[in-house]
Amino acid sequence: MVLFTTWSNMGVANFFAFLFIALSCFQLLRISESKLPQEEVDALQEIISTMGSAYWKFDADSCNIEMVGLTREPPAESERSIGCDCTLDTVCHVVKMTLKRLSLPGILPPQLAKLPFLREVDFAYNCFTGSIPKEWASTKLASISLLVNRLSGEIPKHLGNITTLTYLMLEANQFSGVFPSEIGQLINLQTLVLSSNQLTGNLPLSLAGLQNLTDFRINNNNFTGTIPNFIQNWQLLQRLEMQASGLEGPFPSNISLLRNLAQLRISDINSPTQNFPFLENMASLTTLVLRNCNLSGAIPPYIWTMMNLVVLDVSFNMLVGEIPTIISARRIRYIYLTGNTLSGSIPNSILKDGSSIDLSYNNFTWQDDKQPACQDDIRNMNLNLFRSSIKENKLEEYVPCSKSFSCPRYSSCLHINCGGKDVNVKDDKGESLYVGDIDVQGGTATYFYRNNDHWGFSSTGDFMDDYEAQNIRYTVSLPSSNMPELYKTARVSPISLTYFHNCMENGNYTVNLHFAEIQFTNDKTYKSLGIRIFDIYVQGKLIRKNFNIENETNAAEKPLILPLYNISITNNVLEIRFYWAGKGTTRIPDAGVYGPLVSAISVVSDSRLCSSGEKKVSVSIIIAIVVGSLCLVLLISAFIWWKWKDFFRGKLQRKEGTIDGDTQAGNFSLEHIRAATNDFSSANKIGEGGFGPVYKGQLLDGTFIAVKQLSSKSRQGNREFINEIGLISCVQHPNLVKLHGYCAEGEQLLLVYEYLENNSLARALFGSENNQLKLDWPTRFRICIGIAKGLAFLHDESRFKIVHRDIKASNVLLDSKLNPKISDFGLAKLDEAEKTHISTRVAGTVGYMAPEYALWGYLTPKADVYSFGVVALEVVSGKSNNNYLPDDGSVCLLDLACHLNQTQNLVGLIDERLGSDLNWMEVEKVVKVALLCTNASPSLRPTMSEVVNMLEGHIDIPEAIPEPSTYNDDLRFKALRDLSKYRSEQSSGGNPSQDSMTHTFSSASGGNTRTTSYFEDQGLVQ
Repeated sequence: MVLFTTWSNMGVANFFAFLFIALSCFQLLRISESKLPQEEVDALQEIISTMGSAYWKFDADSCNIEMVGLTREPPAESERSIGCDCTLDTVCHVVKMTLKRLSLPGILPPQLAKLPFLREVDFAYNCFTGSIPKEWASTKLASISLLVNRLSGEIPKHLGNITTLTYLMLEANQFSGVFPSEIGQLINLQTLVLSSNQLTGNLPLSLAGLQNLTDFRINNNNFTGTIPNFIQNWQLLQRLEMQASGLEGPFPSNISLLRNLAQLRISDINSPTQNFPFLENMASLTTLVLRNCNLSGAIPPYIWTMMNLVVLDVSFNMLVGEIPTIISARRIRYIYLTGNTLSGSIPNSILKDGSSIDLSYNNFTWQDDKQPACQDDIRNMNLNLFRSSIKENKLEEYVPCSKSFSCPRYSSCLHINCGGKDVNVKDDKGESLYVGDIDVQGGTATYFYRNNDHWGFSSTGDFMDDYEAQNIRYTVSLPSSNMPELYKTARVSPISLTYFHNCMENGNYTVNLHFAEIQFTNDKTYKSLGIRIFDIYVQGKLIRKNFNIENETNAAEKPLILPLYNISITNNVLEIRFYWAGKGTTRIPDAGVYGPLVSAISVVSDSRLCSSGEKKVSVSIIIAIVVGSLCLVLLISAFIWWKWKDFFRGKLQRKEGTIDGDTQAGNFSLEHIRAATNDFSSANKIGEGGFGPVYKGQLLDGTFIAVKQLSSKSRQGNREFINEIGLISCVQHPNLVKLHGYCAEGEQLLLVYEYLENNSLARALFGSENNQLKLDWPTRFRICIGIAKGLAFLHDESRFKIVHRDIKASNVLLDSKLNPKISDFGLAKLDEAEKTHISTRVAGTVGYMAPEYALWGYLTPKADVYSFGVVALEVVSGKSNNNYLPDDGSVCLLDLACHLNQTQNLVGLIDERLGSDLNWMEVEKVVKVALLCTNASPSLRPTMSEVVNMLEGHIDIPEAIPEPSTYNDDLRFKALRDLSKYRSEQSSGGNPSQDSMTHTFSSASGGNTRTTSYFEDQGLVQ
């Protein structure tokens, strides 16, 4: 076989110039004897026309693409070729088309089906829109590459008809929806790449039949469910990537069957705590990435003996133990252990020439600065020791290999030109010098510290699949542009980039983060299709999640300043962290372009003049400073005296039983709480919850309070109790009940909350007739959104992650304006008998508990999502789920709602008290969201943040709503049927109250609660 292929330097416009000029030539070909059939020549011309240009010419005799006319030259990296098979001397056929890196507009040509011998198409790095034509289903294509385009909609099912396919590359498009099960028919498929799309739902079971797969990648998607067990069928697999795919853990136990794996990359998954997977049989592994997977325990010893292993990244987990003194994995060169709790000494065996080792954020032991890791003779490797050891002097964590460290002076401002040179910048406050770090190129594991200024940065990670010189990627620049000097350069990191200053004055600061996307373009080429997404943390707190510079500026190459106010420094250390959690594209404009990018950082004190203590000043300035300082001392002294009096006045007020404006929980005396509640009089009792009775009280200043009297079994010891209350008091949101303070005296454990006039949502909806409130539909809709926002804050936005465990209508209180406020959040931990993260004790209310939590003790935020769904149905129906009597085969209110939705009879669910004045679209929205929240599988439930967005109309509600059979037949809903039987038995004696059915009991299987990851412990992940 002879294959003719042409690589020309003509422009995109030249590609189609022949459309008019060459028509006569093609007419002649019809007459003369041609090596290429005329029907294929005609098909090529139609394809050219469909692609929307007319500046290239096809030579049917030589299978060459020729330029017609004078037009702009194309990019040097572009590829343009037509491949012809001329096995027969007289006839040729088109078998391959390559139009790559040309930024071609238009749509994919359906006319490919008119080329019956075509086997390969490579249209990567263009700007095609639309979808994949259905006509392609009739072809015998073996390879389709559509990498980096603008294709959208669902991946078409008809691709499953191209059974000859061995290679399917759809990465970096805009495909959405559920992945079609028909792809499972492609039994010859070897490579399937779906990364950087917006795919949802579970991976279809039909994929289990793709037993010839060698390469499977689904990074950066929105899939749901756990990593499927059927991957064990892919025993020829050599590359598996699931980074930020949306899939949840734990890892399948049979992953060890994939013995041919050379690259395993799984990261940023939501998972219960899990041990390191068994991988000992994978002798071919060269790259192992298990980053941010909630791994616990020790790194298995066999990992350090894998003879082919080159890259090991197990950063940001909860791994413990020591690095062995002998490492026989001779090829290993990149080791990332960042963000664990590894301990012991750093062995010499890990310090190899040419290696990149990141040990930051761990608990290693430092004897002195003489140990091998601190010696200059190992500096021909990248070694990051930033905060690799816990020190009594916290500042020494930031300056490893130092005998001791103390700040000779403290700064009140910081200006850094990230990745650039020193530059003076003028603003409304004058001129500031932004110090550059351009001399530090960076690397796969970099620690940099400026001794004179006491600031530096730590960078970790490897730009995977980038085979260029690695250091070039860590700083980027835009030489020719009209942008200000500050934004022409930037520092980039593959995974995590931390800027710090360890000698700052304590106090509040304003932080300005400067960004400009300078690696993507602002034009109509494929280089404009890149997406960069990362998270921002300041002082360990998540400030922005899924931050996208271009989304903020609406364009690339445009400056952005992100101001952050009231940033508190309390230990003289400032730490600003940028983290890539696997989102965005990784191959635009080239492979290895992703990760956090920052142009500059400005930090200025809110109360002090900018000073670093370095500049020499004149005598006159010194005199002025001294005089000014004396005046300032007098003013401060007066201020302190005034505040001192206020402090004692406030103390006196608190002891007298009043509330000041402090947002932290205060200590109330038992004497004054007794006085406020008439010695806990039964007349003052306003409720009885799962944690004890609640009393109404009135302080001496007239303020009404609600006092929750915790039962003695909730006692953990006064110190632990006060610590927990301190954490709860920091969690404040408009839809959470505010905690004013506490009392811990003798056997009494009391919580003092704000008093809410309208009691609970349960009493308002289905209390006695005298206690019910008239709640119209707009109010009920607002209540649903408010509850959702409160839970979303607890799960995703608060620094301290809290799963409520007992969301129900009686734990939602209403203020004077009928705004909902969630109560009892954070209290379940006070009731834990054990002090471990793993608990077999389940706290909740029958009828509201998620089945996986009630039956197995498996606790994640999705348990609260389930409970919210039940409460939302109660709000719509006005019926109590626990007082619902089985009817017409429905075992609970949830089952009834599902049945009525299936039969399109939601009118039967709506509270008759609402009348006909309803917003039916809002009603349907609430019901459908509630049914999604109560899905049998926790992985298929939305997050509370997604619930808020659905209710407020920011995102669409999925069409797939669970059917009633889901609840009747699933073993996980055995609890609901048991509850139905219980109610029937008790109906003659009256219905049990909602609160009386709150239980704490042991799961039959001793289920596990989800433990916090390293990021959550450090406040780095929300």
